[in-house]
Amino acid sequence: MSDDPARRRLTRADFHFDLPAELIAQQPPARRTASRLLALAGHDGSLRDLAFPDLAGLLEPGDLIVRNNTRVLPARVHGQKEGTGGAVEVLVERLLGGGRFTGQARSSKGMRPGQRVALPGGAVATVTGKLEDLVEFELDRPALAYFEAHGDMPLPPYIDRPAASSDRERYQTVWARETGAVAAPTAGLHFDDALLGAIAARGVAIADLTLHVGAGTFQPVRVVDLDTHRMHAEWINVPPATVAAIAATRSRGGRVVAIGTTVVRALESAAAAGALAPFEGESRIFIRPGYRFRVVDALVTNFHLPESTLLMLVCAFAGREAVLAAYAHAVQARYRFFSYGDAMFVTPASGARDAT
Repeated sequence: MSDDPARRRLTRADFHFDLPAELIAQQPPARRTASRLLALAGHDGSLRDLAFPDLAGLLEPGDLIVRNNTRVLPARVHGQKEGTGGAVEVLVERLLGGGRFTGQARSSKGMRPGQRVALPGGAVATVTGKLEDLVEFELDRPALAYFEAHGDMPLPPYIDRPAASSDRERYQTVWARETGAVAAPTAGLHFDDALLGAIAARGVAIADLTLHVGAGTFQPVRVVDLDTHRMHAEWINVPPATVAAIAATRSRGGRVVAIGTTVVRALESAAAAGALAPFEGESRIFIRPGYRFRVVDALVTNFHLPESTLLMLVCAFAGREAVLAAYAHAVQARYRFFSYGDAMFVTPASGARDAT
C-alpha cells in the first residue's frame, strides 16, 4: 500500500499535529471579539491572519449565517454513594424529562442499578440502568431545574482549572436559547451583539438551528481504521424556517455560512437523503475526507484537538493538507487553541461541495 495519504485510506494518525500545551487557552479573552481569526481559502490553501471582527468583511450581502442556539446546562455535580460514602462525579449527557437523565458517572468502583447517590442541595439520584457507556439516573426532583441551581459548567477536560462563576456567561453564546448541551458550540463564543449588528448591516441574514452538543464530542477516536469508528449520537432540530432561509439564500446567489462544526453536522444530517428538509431527531453523522457537502459553503470554526472527528470534518471541507498546514502556521504564530481559543474562517477545497 502506498504511503501517500492521497492514494490510500486515511487513518487516525493522518490527522495528528504537535501542539505545545501552553497554546491551549485556559481562559476566554477579555472580550468575546478579542480573539484572532485565521482565514483559509480551501481552493488554494492561502492564509490570512486577521482579527475576529474582520469576519464581517469576509461575509457578503445575501449570505446567510446559521447558528446553533443550544444552551449549555450546568451539568456537573459531585456527590457520595449512600452507604459507602464513595465520591462520585456526575456529568449529564442528556435530560430525558422529569427527573430522568443519562450521564457519565466517575467513581472508584463503578455504579450498579439501585445505587443511590447523595447530591448537593439534599437531592438523591438513583441508578436505574446503563445505556452503552452511560449511566441512567432517576433524580428525586425535576432534573433541569436542579442542575441549573446546583450544577457547575462542564468545562472541557483540557481546561485545567475548576469552573468559575464567570464561565456561566462566557461558556455560552449570546444567542443561547434551547437548554440541553453539555459542551458549548465554541465557534459562537466569539460573537457579541455589536458584531452581529455589523454583520446584519452588511445585508447578511441569520438563521438558527439546535444541536445539543454531548460530552462525546471530547471522546478520542480509539480505532486506527476510521471506517470502524462509531460516532456518538446528538439530538438535532433543523426547523422549517431555517430550511426556508437557506432556500432563499440559494435563490439570491448567497452562501450558507455555518457557525461551527455542530451547524455543519446538523445541516448535513438534514440533507442526508439528498435535498435539505426539516429534521428533528438523533444523528451519528461522521464527516471525514471524501465526504461531499450538500449545504454548507463556508465555515467559522475553532481549532480542534489532534486526531479528533472535528478536525477530520474541517479537513473534509478544506482539504487535509491545507488544514494541517494552516494548523502548523497557527502554532508557529502562537494562536490560542480549543474552546476558549481563536478561530478560523474556512472556504471549501475544490470538489468538497456536491455539484448537485
